Amino acid sequence: MTDVSDGVLHTLFRSDQGGHEQVVLCQDRASGLKAVIAIHSTALGPALGGTRFYPYASEEEAVADALNLARGMSYKNAMAGLDHGGGKAVIIGDPERIKTEELLLAYGRFVASLGGRYVTACDVGTYVADMDVVARECRWTTGRSPENGGAGDSSVLTSYGVYQGMRAAAQHLWGDPSLRDRKVGIAGVGKVGHHLVEHLRAEGAEVVITDVREDAVRRILDRHPEGVSAVADTETLIRTEGLDIYAPCALGGALNDDTVPVLTARVVCGAANNQLAHPGVEKDLADRGILYAPDYVVNAGGVIQVADELHGFDFDRCKAKASKIFDTTLAIFARAKEDGIPPAAAADRIAEQRMAEARPPR
Repeated sequence: MTDVSDGVLHTLFRSDQGGHEQVVLCQDRASGLKAVIAIHSTALGPALGGTRFYPYASEEEAVADALNLARGMSYKNAMAGLDHGGGKAVIIGDPERIKTEELLLAYGRFVASLGGRYVTACDVGTYVADMDVVARECRWTTGRSPENGGAGDSSVLTSYGVYQGMRAAAQHLWGDPSLRDRKVGIAGVGKVGHHLVEHLRAEGAEVVITDVREDAVRRILDRHPEGVSAVADTETLIRTEGLDIYAPCALGGALNDDTVPVLTARVVCGAANNQLAHPGVEKDLADRGILYAPDYVVNAGGVIQVADELHGFDFDRCKAKASKIFDTTLAIFARAKEDGIPPAAAADRIAEQRMAEARPPR
C-alpha cells in the first residue's frame, strides 16, 4: 500500500489529532488483504478496538479513518473505566465482494504479530462469524460467538448504553429520565439501531427511522406497526418537527456545518463513532442550545462487553457496567456546566486526565 500523503503524516506526527504510538500497514497478496492497524495509546493497557471492513475511496482515506477511530477508542475506553488503550483496524474493500476465509485468516496473523498490543473485535462490515475465523490465527480476538468462547453480538450492549445516555440527557435537560412520549429520530437501524428501537418502544417513546437499506426499515416497521414511522433519508429526519432526540447510528461525521444549523432536536445521542465532523462543531451545537452526549461515552457498551470477554464473559456483569453510562453521562454534563465548555470538551478532559495519570513518571 503506497501513496500515503503528507496530510496523513501530518495528522500522525504533528497535529493535535495524532500522537499515535504505532500504525501498521498490512498486505497479503494471495488473499487480497489490504489493512491498516492503528494503535493510539497503550497507557491504560493493550489497545482495544474493532475491525472495520469498508470500500474506502482511497488508501489515504482508509489510513485517516483508522487514525481517527483509534484515537476515539482511547477516549472511549478511558471513559468506560477499562484498563485498555485505544486501537482500531480497517480492511480496505467491499466486504460483500472480497471477504473470504483466507483474507480473514491473513488479517488474524497480522494482528497476532503485534503480540497482544492490539486486541480486535467487530465493527462496520465485520461480524461474530468473522471474528471466529480471525481467532483461529489470533488469540487476541474478541466478539466471538458463545460457541467459540466469546460474548456474541456486542451491539446488544452498545444500544443499551446509548439508551442510558438518552435517559441521562433527558434527566439533565427536562428533569426526568423517562423517554415516554419523547420523539426520537434514529438514522441507521442496522446492528445497533434496531436494538435501540426496542428499548425506546418498550418505554413508550415515539420513534422515527431512516436507513439507506429498505429491508432494514421494513423489518422495523413490520415489527412495530404502531409507534414507529419512517422518512426517506437523514436530511428529512433531522428536519422533522417535534423531534426531541436525534440518534446518528450509521457512519461518522453526521454533525457538520450543513446538518447542525437545521437540526430540530434538543438532544443528540447516538451510536455512531466520530459524529463531530471537525473541531468546533461541539460549540456550534452548544450555541444552538442542543445538548450533545459525546458519542464515545454513550456507545461504550459494546467495548465493555468485548473487554469482559477477555476475563470470562458474564452478561449480567457487563450490563451492570453499561448501566453506569447513565451516571458517567450525567457527570459529563455537570462538568461541562461547571467549566463553561461543551460536553464533548468536558469528556475529553476527563479521559485525558485518566490517561495522563496512568502513564509512568519519566
